[in-house]
Amino acid sequence: MLDFNYRHLAYFRAVAHEGNLTRAADSLHVSQSAVSVQIRKLEKALGHELFERRNRSLVLTEAGRIALDHADEIFSLGDDLVGTLAETGRDRLILRVGSMATLSRNFQLGFLEPLILRDDVELVVRSGPVHDLLRQLEAHQIDVLLANWAPPRDAGTRWVTHPMARQDVSLIARADAPEADSAVAADPGRVPDDARLRELLTNAPLVLPAAETSIRVGFDALVDRLSIRPQIAAEVDDMAMLRLVARAGIGHAVIPSIVVRDEIASGELVELAHLPLLQETFYAITISRKFPNPLLRELLDRGTADV
Repeated sequence: MLDFNYRHLAYFRAVAHEGNLTRAADSLHVSQSAVSVQIRKLEKALGHELFERRNRSLVLTEAGRIALDHADEIFSLGDDLVGTLAETGRDRLILRVGSMATLSRNFQLGFLEPLILRDDVELVVRSGPVHDLLRQLEAHQIDVLLANWAPPRDAGTRWVTHPMARQDVSLIARADAPEADSAVAADPGRVPDDARLRELLTNAPLVLPAAETSIRVGFDALVDRLSIRPQIAAEVDDMAMLRLVARAGIGHAVIPSIVVRDEIASGELVELAHLPLLQETFYAITISRKFPNPLLRELLDRGTADV
C-alpha cells in the first residue's frame, strides 16, 4: 500500500490549483511548511516530483498533471457521494440542468415536460456558455447539459452525448415578401429543385445562424454545392433573436420552422421551403457517474424524437 493519505492529496491539489504555496496555505488555514511537508511525502510515495519552480510560481510536471487529474476525480466523487446520500430520505428529488444560453426554449420545455408538473421534483435550470457548463458537468454541479452542439471527446473525457431530438430547417420570410405568393410558399413542405433554391437564396438578403452552429455548417455546404454566394444581412447565435430579426424583415431567415410557429400560424411569417438535408439536432450531455440521478434516466429513456 502506498504511504500516502488523502491529506497529502488535498494539500497537493490546493497548491496545484493556486499555483502558489502561500495562497494554498491560506486557503487550507495551515502554515506553508505544513503544506510543503505533505507534498514532499506525496512525491516520495509516488516516486515522482510533482512541481517545478518557475520564477515565483509552482508549475506542474507531467507526473503532477496526471496526479491532479486523478485528485480532481477523487474529490469530485467524494462530493458526489455526499451530495447523493444527502438527498436520501427527502420528499423531493432535484434535477440540476445546464442549458446553452442560445438553445431553443421549445426543446428545453419538451425535454423537461415529464418532470415540470411533478410535485415531488424540483428542477434547477442554469444557462450559460457551453464550455462553462461542461466544466460544471465535470464537477457534478449539474446532472445534464442540453445543447445543440456535440462536444468533441477523446479518451480523457467522461461525458456521453445523447441525441434527443431533431428538427428540419426552413427558409422563412415575412408574409409581405414577394416570394410569399409563390407556389413554393403555398407548398412549403416540398423541397424545391436546385434552380428554385438558387433563386430563393439569392433574391433577398439572408439572416443566418452563427458560423459554429450545426445549421450553419449544413447551410454553408448547401450554398457551396449550388455554387452561389448569398448576401448575408446578419449572423445571429441566439434562436430567440433570430426569430425577432425574421419578424423585422431584415432578410429571409434560415431557421427551424418550429421556432417561429406562432408567427407562421398568425400569418405574420411564411415558410418558403424546407432546405434539403439541414437539421438541427439537440443533445443531452451527461457524465458517467456511480450514483446517477434517477430522474435523468427517465428523461433519456424517452429516446430520440422529432420536435
